[in-house]
Amino acid sequence: MTTRIGLGFDIHRLVVGDGFRLGGVDVSCAFAVEAHSDGDALYHALVDALMGAAALGDIGDHYPDTDGRWKDADSRVFVESAVKAVADAGFTVGNVDANVFLEAPMLGDLKQDMARNIADILSIDVAAVSVKAKTFEGLGPIGTGQAVAAQVALILVSTSGATS
Repeated sequence: MTTRIGLGFDIHRLVVGDGFRLGGVDVSCAFAVEAHSDGDALYHALVDALMGAAALGDIGDHYPDTDGRWKDADSRVFVESAVKAVADAGFTVGNVDANVFLEAPMLGDLKQDMARNIADILSIDVAAVSVKAKTFEGLGPIGTGQAVAAQVALILVSTSGATS
């Protein structure tokens, strides 16, 4: 059985607003993300990890911000498409480990909602999905509240027929 490791990262600028989406969850706060789609950094990092592990490119290859079709798009569509592409390549997801980097607001129980959303899209047990939140202790654009970022690591395992 073949296994592959994927690593994805995404970052978006925060601006004054009335909340944003992260891992498919609405985060209520005084910020919004500046982005072409809905700007869900966690889902974007997940797409890059999926596509990267299967050697299928990255989110920009499939959903370029120069394409008007993706303006304000729900990032769940990107993840669902990546899951299908990975399955077509002969792989399934074994587990996901995600970090969200955000100074404020604190995510608390929302992390479990994000993990459930990811597990649902990937059709895996929520026990195989970890979502953690980290601050930057006041350092850099994340630490000063100017950005939100996410990093995702995952394992793909081959299904019958995938050997490389």
